[in-house]
Amino acid sequence: MTFLSRFFVLLLACSASAATLAGPLVTSSELDALRQDDNVRIIDIRPVDAYAKGHIPGAVSAPYAAWRGPAASPGELPSVGKLTELVRSLGLDSGVRAIVVSSGENTSDFGAAARVYWTLKYLGLTDLSILNGGVQAWADAGLPQDEQVVQVAASSYEPVLNDALIATQADVQASLDSPTTRLVDARPANFFRGEVKAPTASVPGTIRGAVNLEHDRWFKPGSNQIVSAEEAKKIAHDAFEAPADETISFCNTGHWAATDWFALSELAGQENVRLYPASLAEWTQAEQSLPMDNVPGRGSQLMDKLKGLLN
Repeated sequence: MTFLSRFFVLLLACSASAATLAGPLVTSSELDALRQDDNVRIIDIRPVDAYAKGHIPGAVSAPYAAWRGPAASPGELPSVGKLTELVRSLGLDSGVRAIVVSSGENTSDFGAAARVYWTLKYLGLTDLSILNGGVQAWADAGLPQDEQVVQVAASSYEPVLNDALIATQADVQASLDSPTTRLVDARPANFFRGEVKAPTASVPGTIRGAVNLEHDRWFKPGSNQIVSAEEAKKIAHDAFEAPADETISFCNTGHWAATDWFALSELAGQENVRLYPASLAEWTQAEQSLPMDNVPGRGSQLMDKLKGLLN
């Protein structure tokens, strides 16, 4: 092989590697190769105490709670001003790649990373990834951790809101019974059927016309790691033969729904997928009742409340 041939082989290999690392998911080994790059920022969204006990070297702390809304409706987005301050404090800008890291304890935990990823993308940042499997996968790979609190220089980032990613209550109302919009409920089936409800919802059930695609469908069996893009496309096809013109993902508080959004949009590559961040906490607490399916009768709801009080 000539020198020129070897050069082109090396160039192609580097290009392939870069393409792999540029995706919405990274593995622990890929992140280990990236973590000393000054243009990479690792965002650890675990609670402060977990971060303090050990984290990926170079990671900055930005607990998930800082990205969420009030207790009555945690899915609500904080103000753009508050989110901007948070993003700047992490040194994020258009030239910095953000890699979001959660605990990786279970499939539900992935929703936190997906929700932060979605928030950053909504704010106009596009060079984003999630560490598949979180800190648990990093530890399982035997990679180093440290306890040093990382401080970074603040940026002056100015958000450019990507409104195509977000659905408001009014947007969902306008889409009811639309043949071109698919409402996807990411909660477990017993929530969808109205058998149980979250404390933040005033009534059980689901938004009228919604279909159920449980958030944990996207994970490898017996694993806390989400599937590949090719596998996500297959799951999406099995669930819905064809993509809708528009998809709106929701749950109780925009957490599990973020996983459905991420899988459908970022992995399966479907277009026009939006997240309803406030989800059923807002929908069921509206001043005037909004259309619902699978709502149990009044007697059943009273019995459930009584059981809750007794327990």
